[in-house]
Amino acid sequence: MSSAPPSSQAPQPLWSPDPDRIARTQLTRFQTWAADAHAAPAGDPADPLASYRSLHSWSVREPEAFWTAVTEWTGVRFSTPYERVLADASMPGAQWFPGATLNYAEHALRTADDPARADGPALLSLDERHEIHETSWRELRRQVASLAAHLRELGVTPGDRVSAYVPNVPQAVVALLATAAVGGVWTSCAPDFGARGVLDRFQQVEPVVLFAVDGYRYGGKEHHRSDVVAELRRELPTVRSVVHIPLLGTAAPDGTLDWDELVSGDAEPSYEQVPFDHPLWVLYSSGTTGLPKAIVQSQGGILVEHLKQVSLHLDLGPEDRFFWYTSTGWMMWNFLVAGLLGGTTIVLYDGSPGFPDTGAQWSVAERTGTTVFGTSAAYVMACRKAGVEPGRDHDLSAVRCVATTGSPLPPDGFRWVHDHVKADLWLASVSGGTDVCSCFAGGIPTLPVYIGELQGPCLGTDLQAWDAGGKPVVDEVGELVVTAPLPSMPIRFWNDPDGVRYRESYFEMFPGVWRHGDWITLTSRGTVIIHGRSDSTLNRQGVRMGSADIYEVVERLPEIRESLVIGVEQPDGGYWMPLFVRLADDATLDDALRDKVKAAIKAELSPRHVPDEIIEVPGVPHTLTGKRIEVPVKRLLQGTPLDKAVNPGSVDDIGLLRFYEELATRRTLRGSGTEG
Repeated sequence: MSSAPPSSQAPQPLWSPDPDRIARTQLTRFQTWAADAHAAPAGDPADPLASYRSLHSWSVREPEAFWTAVTEWTGVRFSTPYERVLADASMPGAQWFPGATLNYAEHALRTADDPARADGPALLSLDERHEIHETSWRELRRQVASLAAHLRELGVTPGDRVSAYVPNVPQAVVALLATAAVGGVWTSCAPDFGARGVLDRFQQVEPVVLFAVDGYRYGGKEHHRSDVVAELRRELPTVRSVVHIPLLGTAAPDGTLDWDELVSGDAEPSYEQVPFDHPLWVLYSSGTTGLPKAIVQSQGGILVEHLKQVSLHLDLGPEDRFFWYTSTGWMMWNFLVAGLLGGTTIVLYDGSPGFPDTGAQWSVAERTGTTVFGTSAAYVMACRKAGVEPGRDHDLSAVRCVATTGSPLPPDGFRWVHDHVKADLWLASVSGGTDVCSCFAGGIPTLPVYIGELQGPCLGTDLQAWDAGGKPVVDEVGELVVTAPLPSMPIRFWNDPDGVRYRESYFEMFPGVWRHGDWITLTSRGTVIIHGRSDSTLNRQGVRMGSADIYEVVERLPEIRESLVIGVEQPDGGYWMPLFVRLADDATLDDALRDKVKAAIKAELSPRHVPDEIIEVPGVPHTLTGKRIEVPVKRLLQGTPLDKAVNPGSVDDIGLLRFYEELATRRTLRGSGTEG
C-alpha cells in the first residue's frame, strides 16, 4: 500500500481546545494526580501534545502503574483485593487483576447512593414520537434490584446466559444491569434481526432466560415481532423463562412472564461479587461468512476499560448527557451504557436515524440537551449529502462534542461538522471494534483535531502500524496492531475450548500480537488515519489501497448515493477492480458520469485507484449493524455460490447479494463465450 504523501508544510488544525478547557478536563487532572501518586510524567500546560505523548508512553511502558491509577482515580471497588495488576502479559491469555472480585452493575448504579443525585435522571428515553421519558437513578436501581431478585428466583446463577431481543429502550438497560448483578452473562440482538440472525447468535450460547418485545416502532410504522419470538422460543430449548415486554401493548403470551410484574418490587440491591475475569456479556462479529464469532468479555475488563474511556477520553461527568445513535445489536449500545459508570445521564433513542427526515438525530440531541453526541460516519455523510443544516435548524448550544465511528469519517465529514453544526466543537472520530468493545484510537479532549485524522492512540493501548514483515512504520500505511494486552480483549470465544478460532482471528499473522484487520497510518504528529479493512485489500501491481479512501472521493459526488469497490484476483492471474455505485434518484450512469468519477479518483488518489469498470447497482449490501459487505461480494465475484459466500442471517438484504451473484455468472458466461 502506498505511503501517506509527505506534506510540504504542517497542516493546520480544524479545531483546538483553549487553555481553560484543557485545564478543566479529567485527563489533565488525572495526569497531575498520577504524577504525584504513581510517578507518571507531569503534564506541561504550555504543551498539551507533549503532555499527552508522555502520558501515553508511560501508560504502555508501565501498564501495572497505569491501570492501578485508573482504578484508583475512578473509584473501582474491589470487594477482595487483587494479587497484582497483570500476572501474565501474553496474548492471548493475559491475566488481569487475579484474585480481585467486583461487580459491574454495582459501579453502574453507585450514583443512586448519592442523596444529592439519586432523584436526577439516569436515563432519558424517547422514540419517534419524541416524548421524553425520564428514569431517575433511584428508580433505575429499584427496578434492577427487583428484576435481579426475580432472576435469582428463576434459578439464574453466575455464568448462566440471559438473552434479550429488545431495542434501545430502558428495559434493555435494566435487564443488562440485573443480569450483571446476579453474575449472569448478557447477550442481545435488536428486533430488526430476523429469527435466523438471532438464532445464529443465541443458539451458540444456550440462554436460560429470554427477554423479548412484542414489536417496535421504526420509520413511522409499528413492526410486530410476535411470530419471530414464537420461533425463538421453539428453537432455543435451553430457555426456561421468557419475559414479555409489551412495547406495542399486546398481552403476554401463554407461558411468559410480564415485565411490569418483575420490576415492581422493592428488593434491596444485591450484587454478586465475581472474579475480575468473570464473563459479563457475549458480543458477536458480523458473521458474514459463517456463524458470528461469540466474543466473551469480562466484568472487570469492561469495567476498567470503559471507565478509562468515558472519563479520560470522552471527558464525561455528572453534568453530561451522553447520546449515541445505536441499537442493542451493535457494541456501541454497550459502550453507551458505560456512561452510567461515570454518573452521566445516557440518552436512549429507539427509532429510525432518518425519520421523519435526515436531521432526526440532531432533533434528539436538541430535545434532550445532549452534550456528547455520538453517531456513525455514514450518518454524517448522509446529512452532508442531504443538505441538512443542524446548526441553523436546531439549538445545539449544549453539544460540546460530536463523536463518530462505524467507518472512517472522510475529510469532507470533518469539514461539514465544523461548518454546519458549529465551529467551536470537539470532533472525536474514534476507531476500535466489537472485539474489544472499545476504541484503540480516538478522542483526546486536550488535543487539536486535524481533518481526516483521529487525535491519537488511547491510553494503555500500544497501537502501532506494521508492514508485512512485522516492522513498525510511521507516516506509512500498515496493519493496525496492538502489541500489548488490553483488559477488555476477549477472555475467549464461546464454544472455542482450545482457543483455535480466537488465535486465528487476531494472532495468526503476527503471533503474540493483536492484528485487527484495518489499514492505518500513524503520523509523526501522533495522529491516526484509518484507511479501511485490510482483509478486503485492494492490491494492484503490489500497491495496496484502502477501500475507504475511494469511498471518500466517490461519495463526495452528488450523483453517487453509495459505492462499493472490490478487488478480484482472477484465475488467469489478472486483477479486476470494479466500482459499484448506487445512484442518487435523479442521476444517470452515462459516459460523462463515468468519466467524472474516474477523473476525481485519479486526481485525488492516483491512477492505480481508478476502477476497471463502474457498474450501477440497485443497492450496496450491509451487515445487520450497517457496515458495507466487501469480502462476501468478492467471493461471489470469484464464483463462490451464495450459500457458501455469506451467512444469509447476517445481511440486511439478501436479495442485493443475488444481484452480484448473477453478475458473476454473466461474466463467467461471457468469458467462456456461452452467454446468450
